[in-house]
Amino acid sequence: MQYLALIYSEDGAGPKPGTPEWGAFMQGYASANKTFTEEGVMMGGEALQHTDTATSVRVRGGKVETMDGPFAETKERLGGYYLLDCKDLDQAIRMAALIPTAAHGTVELRPIMHVELPE
Repeated sequence: MQYLALIYSEDGAGPKPGTPEWGAFMQGYASANKTFTEEGVMMGGEALQHTDTATSVRVRGGKVETMDGPFAETKERLGGYYLLDCKDLDQAIRMAALIPTAAHGTVELRPIMHVELPE
């Protein structure tokens, strides 16, 4: 089963770039990536630019509307993701726990819904 691991944290939470803690934090991501690859669950993943670079798009009454920033107003922001192919939710949870941001933020696991589209 495929899971999207959505990585959330509040701005300012966790280690700051340029500090010794930041180096250890990033090494934690390298270690998680290595484990995901060795266990054969890594399908992809990327960090995202800050939410102030986001553009939200909606279509209302046939008209395209855009606005700067994310749609939801929350304390935590989506900072990145992994797409993992795990045998079950237990394995997905074990993998999510390896993501360093889980120590000060939240990793939300969402199963991928596979939908057959009409031709």
